[in-house]
Amino acid sequence: MESSPERALIVGVDLTRAPRAQKASAAGVSPEESLEELAALADSAGAIVAGRILQQRPALDSATLIGSGKVDEIKASVRGDLIDTVIFDRELSPTQLRNLERALDCKIIDRTQLILDIFAARARTREGQLQVELAQLNYLLPRLTGRGVQMSRLGGGIGTRGPGETKLETDRRRIAKRIAKLKQEIERVRATRSVQRSQRQAVPLSTVSLVGYTNAGKSTLFNRLTGAEVLADSRMFATLDPTVRQIRLPSGRRVLVSDTVGFIRNLPTTLVDAFRATLEEVTAAVLLLHVVDVTSSDASEHTAHVLTVLGEIGAETTPEILVLNKADRLEHQGADQDPETLTHRIMGETARQNATEAVLVSAQTGLGIAELLGKIDQRIALDPVSRQRFRLPLGEGRAMHLLHERAAILSKEYLEDACDIVAETPESLRNLLSEYLVSES
Repeated sequence: MESSPERALIVGVDLTRAPRAQKASAAGVSPEESLEELAALADSAGAIVAGRILQQRPALDSATLIGSGKVDEIKASVRGDLIDTVIFDRELSPTQLRNLERALDCKIIDRTQLILDIFAARARTREGQLQVELAQLNYLLPRLTGRGVQMSRLGGGIGTRGPGETKLETDRRRIAKRIAKLKQEIERVRATRSVQRSQRQAVPLSTVSLVGYTNAGKSTLFNRLTGAEVLADSRMFATLDPTVRQIRLPSGRRVLVSDTVGFIRNLPTTLVDAFRATLEEVTAAVLLLHVVDVTSSDASEHTAHVLTVLGEIGAETTPEILVLNKADRLEHQGADQDPETLTHRIMGETARQNATEAVLVSAQTGLGIAELLGKIDQRIALDPVSRQRFRLPLGEGRAMHLLHERAAILSKEYLEDACDIVAETPESLRNLLSEYLVSES
């Protein structure tokens, strides 16, 4: 029998006279917006948000983050509203965690642990599971002394997925050994991924990576472009593990498209480090499709955050196309649908400085997809296409198959013992089939 969803109370803090270092975590986002995003994260983790509290105070309380008066108010809400879990929008120190658990007598987690929990629930591949466990253990190791109340409880729920309670109760030395082993296993995965990438590049096929803020519609767009069946869900981080598929461009060229994990504000440092191997798919790409939910009121902040993360992983100079997704909703809203105007609204002067190209699409309906494929074709300089004539012996089925698969056939003429084919052909395929080339006189 399935257990009922946990009832969660989410708590945020609005610092009215905070030092610059404490304000930095807000990243230009209002406390209300940050709390709204926390509610979406809680919903993605399977919780019911039964209440919200946003406290204004001049500085964070070192003992409980929110002060004794607010702790008493939350305690009353926990009892009156039958709250199972209290989720804080800021990272809690080990001391704050321990004090809050003792005072509120319920499960306490913070934004970082909530994100880690969602990742643990969504990881499907061995690589993803290893990366999540490493991130969780790195986060929990300094907090072991603060887990007494929570770890004594039986049962699962939000904040308990991943390594498991038994492992978390072991001493620091055993956890440190587990972390070292996980790092070794991830390095092996990284080496394997590097070999696979080298094999793909030997073809050669260019890689195009989808990047964007979580819930921008990347997976829906990936499915639309590739015909794949990657999970597309309105919940945040619905997909976690990277997926690579091959698509054919209008010129006949083949390219690889990779879908990666969505970015988010204040992504835990432990996760950024752990998912370095996954993010290498982005750094290896020759073109980025930066997917933006053009209907979101926070589109400009989301875009700025993605650009910041791209800079952190060394992909800031990779050419990109801004994909303004969810155009079908714009149409319903009667909003401006001019790509240039929308791009300037979202990116400001950055768009002009980087000469950013933009395409308005709807991954849901297919609107603008043909234009997007055309722009990808134009932007990828590797493996240029030219018109070539081939004369293939009638028994040369492999070469015929390659031309149909990787070139755009313009004409075909059967002779007595051969077949003349004129095609728009990528340079790599032209070199591969050079023995069948017919020079034009």
